[in-house]
Amino acid sequence: MNSLFQFGFRSFLNPSSLAVNQSRFRIATLLPLQTVAMALNRLSVNLSTHNTTTGGTRKDTSLETNSSQIIVEENDSKVDIQSFKDDPSKIEAMTVQELRMTLRSVGILAKGRKHDLVIALQRFVENQTVGSVIDAVEDYRSQQTERDSNVSPSEGETEAAETKFLTPKKRQSAKSGCNPSRTKKKVLSEVDSSIVKHEHGVELMQKEPWTVLAHKKPQKGWIAYNPRTMRPKPLSKDTKSVKILSWNVNGLRALLKGFSAVELAEREDFDILCLQETKLQEKDVLEIKNSLMDGYHYTYWTCSVSKLGYSGTAIISRIEPISVRYGVGISEHDSEGRLVMVEFESFYLLNVYVPNSGDGLKRLSYRITQWDPSLSNYMKELEKLKPVILTGDLNCAHQEIDIYNPAGNRKSAGFTDEERQSFETSYLEKGFVDTFRRKHPDVVGYTYWGYRHGGRKTNRGWRLDYFLVSGTIAEKVHESYILPDVGGSDHCPIGLVLKL
Repeated sequence: MNSLFQFGFRSFLNPSSLAVNQSRFRIATLLPLQTVAMALNRLSVNLSTHNTTTGGTRKDTSLETNSSQIIVEENDSKVDIQSFKDDPSKIEAMTVQELRMTLRSVGILAKGRKHDLVIALQRFVENQTVGSVIDAVEDYRSQQTERDSNVSPSEGETEAAETKFLTPKKRQSAKSGCNPSRTKKKVLSEVDSSIVKHEHGVELMQKEPWTVLAHKKPQKGWIAYNPRTMRPKPLSKDTKSVKILSWNVNGLRALLKGFSAVELAEREDFDILCLQETKLQEKDVLEIKNSLMDGYHYTYWTCSVSKLGYSGTAIISRIEPISVRYGVGISEHDSEGRLVMVEFESFYLLNVYVPNSGDGLKRLSYRITQWDPSLSNYMKELEKLKPVILTGDLNCAHQEIDIYNPAGNRKSAGFTDEERQSFETSYLEKGFVDTFRRKHPDVVGYTYWGYRHGGRKTNRGWRLDYFLVSGTIAEKVHESYILPDVGGSDHCPIGLVLKL
């Protein structure tokens, strides 16, 4: 097997999404010392503390929980954490004073701008439980000293994370190398996550940022996508089905420097893999084809000839197709290697990389008046013979739930009113079904995070990648899912399981 495909796929996986022994792989959190002190003051065996005021009256601070709700009481006022989970928009609507009081009541340092306070409370609501607070306090009691969470692990092992508590002075001095007594006090407004290094030295995110509801304007009932809890059980072995993965790799050669297709195949056991934005030239294809993992003998590639090293799509399958076609049959659209179609016994599969409208929306008119209608008509012609599955990077966040900051991107490529309307008329109104949205109507799940602002770490993304299917087979979709823990590209893979 060519080592090109066997080098370090684990480097791009978030270990917390796999079956990892939690006792060996604890999430590391950087907490301000004040936060721990406040939590220590609040927590006892029965999670209740009673203090007496100067006037002789008593303040009660308690933390009550059951299996479905966390309620914090502070000075006779209650903070219902579950209500925030049910309606996340309540957090955005709170005043700065209300946010500070709420954060302080749950033991979180409450300083900074409103945006910082909102993010801190959202993270607590999504991730924090009474158990995790107790664990952090117990860790602090047992450690009592700073510990470095970035020590290089032993060879062949993933390092167990350590909890690290920094006062604001110590954190500032750690960055600057100055004596804390000579450094101006700097207050942290957020709880940061530390990083664990993989055996190959590649940094991995310890937390699962995609499980945090990240949206500028969340609506009531919206929840964050969590593949560990939302993916259904696999179909039984005697149920005939096909499993398809789709991934915009943003340059296949670059990805293969640290990615193993073999390990991805072993983990997901897919039948077909669709790739977009391979950025290959025709002269590169033979080398890549000869290096593919065993069992996937049928590969079909199309490359851009109008602009070398640009665009490009591929289908890699262990099922032999009946026929293969490249492009939609219109030369103006087919010179950039944007579409591969394979025909199987019970469906057509189209792998597509839709043109981006570009900087300044230079290609918007071409996109919505030529490309989208041509692709839609092609799909409808095929559908006359058998059902159609369309997958790939469609370069459009269809609804506000599909993008972190809808208001700020109204005139951005991928979220203009024109592109969203074209998505509606070209596909959905023609009877094609967005399988992920059908399965998860109120779930915020992204498939693309821009590199520029580190959007993946904070889950500020877009859902640009889709599986659309003919309405006649929509009920046969067992699963439509996202694999946000797989890195290596600014997009992550998506998957579809279809019963045949």
